[in-house]
Amino acid sequence: MWTQGDGDDDRGEGAADDPVWQPPTAVEQRLYDAGLREDWTAYFAALAATDLFLPHSRELADAVPDGIRFSPFRDARFDGLSLPVFTRGLVPRPAGDQIFQWCDLAGLAKAWPGTVRWLAVNPGTPVETFLPADPKRWRKLARRAEAEPLLKTLWTGHRHDALAHGMACGALLLVNNGAVWNDPGWHSTGYTEQKTSLRNWWDITTRDEWLRALQALLGGEMSSPVWEFVLRVRQALILEYGGLPGADQWRDAAERVVLSRTAELVDATGRPPGFDLDADIALVHGLIGRVLRYEARFRADGLLADDACVRSVLAWDFGRGSCMARWGFTARLCELDETERALLRAGEACRQVYASWGDFAMGFILGRCLHFDSEEFGTWYTEMVTVYRILTTDPESPWLSVPWQVDRQPPPPQPGRPGLTER
Repeated sequence: MWTQGDGDDDRGEGAADDPVWQPPTAVEQRLYDAGLREDWTAYFAALAATDLFLPHSRELADAVPDGIRFSPFRDARFDGLSLPVFTRGLVPRPAGDQIFQWCDLAGLAKAWPGTVRWLAVNPGTPVETFLPADPKRWRKLARRAEAEPLLKTLWTGHRHDALAHGMACGALLLVNNGAVWNDPGWHSTGYTEQKTSLRNWWDITTRDEWLRALQALLGGEMSSPVWEFVLRVRQALILEYGGLPGADQWRDAAERVVLSRTAELVDATGRPPGFDLDADIALVHGLIGRVLRYEARFRADGLLADDACVRSVLAWDFGRGSCMARWGFTARLCELDETERALLRAGEACRQVYASWGDFAMGFILGRCLHFDSEEFGTWYTEMVTVYRILTTDPESPWLSVPWQVDRQPPPPQPGRPGLTER
């Protein structure tokens, strides 16, 4: 059953029968068009392929984090209980005790409560739809669902300004994860799953831990400093000689810098170095070889021009910082204004180091490979090749619509520093 909703939608721009109303994402557009045509095959095909979000109590989610919990309600227009779900462009911002948990149509069908008679899709919005409960049919539809495109855009969100730039700095990771690239309040995998991800991948369980990680990422302090050291040595050689140095020249220069810094340390302290100098030099030599082999692969795969090289790997920290700002909001470790300030900082940090989206991308991909790939050229690398090609060709890509040098703004207050309320 299709109904035109009367509810207020804080993500759209009017009622469904108002010509100025714009579906916030492609999924709402598909659902709306199919509903108007009463083409329920197309409607369920779109619904089965997309993310769904269930409203939930934060207190209950923290107390009982496992499994799907339902919050049915009654609507006077329909007989019996209805279960609300929201699609990605119409899920409300979390407020107070309310959070949202991720699910899909297959999981919903499997756990469907027998006492609920209606599935309410986007209730209270201009495109709400109430569907009779039919979990058996939903399971069949879910098995035939086609995967959505990886690039997902909030059409009603920021798409060209400084905030969009900061969000686009996280696009390689967000697009790879199938997330909306330009929603600062994106619910990602839902409250509980996001908390679990932060704990498992980052050892983050508290606001203070999130703040420390965010500061380290936005300051370029999370990755190994040796990576940046060898690349800066090469940049100095390029400035001095006007071209890319050979491998031996690069290694010799890096070794001389290591020896010089060690001598300065010995002179200042009057003691021999407290580290294995030969091992450090061997590490630097080996790292230069790894970088050169990755760059050769980048060129072979069309990512890097023959006369270009990776300028810096700080993008690996800055790009993850852009994502961390949003992950913190999903896990309710910060407020939305803090996320937006951090996103602006991420964009500003990237613009200070890099000259273009392609320049930034090579730094991010190299940093990811040095961190995870170990020269296997496995999925840690191939996923980035796929996403890079999407972001450099898809008409909706922020890298084609957000200028690299957007209007610069004064540096925003840093999360956890003066200007923000500590909790």
